[in-house]
Amino acid sequence: MDSHKNTIKFLGTGGARFVVSRQLRHSGGIWCCFNGKNILIDPGPGTLLRCLASRPRLNPESLDTIILTHRHLDHSCDANIMIEAMTGGRVRKKGIILAPSDALSGHEPVVFGYLQEAVEKVEMLRAGSTYTIGEEVKLITPLRHRHSVETYGLKFILGEKEVSFIADTAFCHDIVEQYDTDIIILNVVLYEHPVHSTIEHLDYKDCRKIIEIIRPKMAVITHFGLTMLKKKPWKLAEQLSLETGVQVIAAHDGMNLNI
Repeated sequence: MDSHKNTIKFLGTGGARFVVSRQLRHSGGIWCCFNGKNILIDPGPGTLLRCLASRPRLNPESLDTIILTHRHLDHSCDANIMIEAMTGGRVRKKGIILAPSDALSGHEPVVFGYLQEAVEKVEMLRAGSTYTIGEEVKLITPLRHRHSVETYGLKFILGEKEVSFIADTAFCHDIVEQYDTDIIILNVVLYEHPVHSTIEHLDYKDCRKIIEIIRPKMAVITHFGLTMLKKKPWKLAEQLSLETGVQVIAAHDGMNLNI
């Protein structure tokens, strides 16, 4: 990827257990190149393979930071192998890991202890905290999401540009207030919630509500579950664009986005 551009590559756009276990969409997470820093978000199953199969090929040893928004398998399964690759097989101490506390410690930490020792810095994500990646990338985790495990969305400040990643969550009005940026990327797992559902994910109506209120310059929907795939996300994106007047794009596996 061109290190002189701010670029987002969707290594995978599948979300939730059935899409991921059947690999109806890949689950490799998102690779960002922001102000010359390579950042990998949510390395789910198959991330290493998707990097090596990418054209042009993405070199895991060029990574500067790996971020887990939360510990669920479709967001973290390849975290350890990607850390191993980032550090050249632990030959050199390199890179940053950013993750919630329950992904780094406790009864079943996602990131192995010996790999936490292989990087330059490990930081726990916390609500309302700010992190720096190099000198020109600032990351804010505005609030803890409403999800079954400790989960945080991401707000990147890139000079005059701001990009938000709205991770898995139930809808709440705080999300609208905290992710008011020109570009928003939303995990939209469900087309609609089943009756009496307690599933803590955004559905299509939640997504439309967020876009209508924030009115970003661009919204990208991704992380699709079965019901979203059945409704054809690209058609839903076209519908959202017409309904809201905002440019809405449905991400697809391998898609590059220049911002």
